[in-house]
Amino acid sequence: MMENYLLAALLGVIEGLTEFLPVSSTGHLILFVDLLGFKAPPGQTFEVMIQLGAILALVVLYFRKIWQTLTGLPSDPAARRFATVIVAAFIPAMILGAAFHSQIKAVLFSPVVVAIALIVGGVVILIVERIQKRVLYQTVDDVPVRTGFLVGLAQAMALVPGVSRSGATIIGGLLLGLERRAAAEFSFFLSMPTMGAAFAYDAYKNRDLLSFDDAGVIAVGFIAAFIAALLVVKPFLAIVSNIGFAPFAYYRIALGALVLGLVYSGAAVA
Repeated sequence: MMENYLLAALLGVIEGLTEFLPVSSTGHLILFVDLLGFKAPPGQTFEVMIQLGAILALVVLYFRKIWQTLTGLPSDPAARRFATVIVAAFIPAMILGAAFHSQIKAVLFSPVVVAIALIVGGVVILIVERIQKRVLYQTVDDVPVRTGFLVGLAQAMALVPGVSRSGATIIGGLLLGLERRAAAEFSFFLSMPTMGAAFAYDAYKNRDLLSFDDAGVIAVGFIAAFIAALLVVKPFLAIVSNIGFAPFAYYRIALGALVLGLVYSGAAVA
């Protein structure tokens, strides 16, 4: 029993560290749950619940901006504009996620799919880093509605595990002219409604599988994810601003290649 709590804490840390980096938190959880032999609650309820810890960390870090936007909606045009952009960006993932949620989880949640998506995504990030020259939007407040919607279409690619929600959003943002830090922060703000909706939907779908017996394990993972996410966001932004996204691309490629090597050598299950 104690071993399961320790594994829950480790997986929570992995979730918190990877949720907002362009390396795919879902892909990491799929890989490490299998690798560690974690006796998770059924129906992937553990993975769903600990994501809420990472979301909460982002709400804490950006509380001032969120509060200013919400309280400014009745009277502040800038607040209404920013909220409209985020809603427009959220719509594609909401529609496609609701339509294909079950099929994606049934077919694509495997280490091989994750590994291939990690490698392909890493290569794409390296290419985009090289070709992205023109910056049109220096901050998240500069992004127009149409551009936000197009970034949201890019985010929808992350329905495939291993692609990375933040990675797809950031790549889309860079291609559409967002400055690096702005692309990362836009990904953060877009993650709140996206992950919140995904959490609510998964929790509802798996409500019959939730058990009070699992509460302790989920709580440990939740807290670990919250703390890890709280600690990783600012260093991530510093790396992005000073170096770019290439280190995360190389990490994706290396991890994907390692997983494929383990699978095809028989050391891991496909």
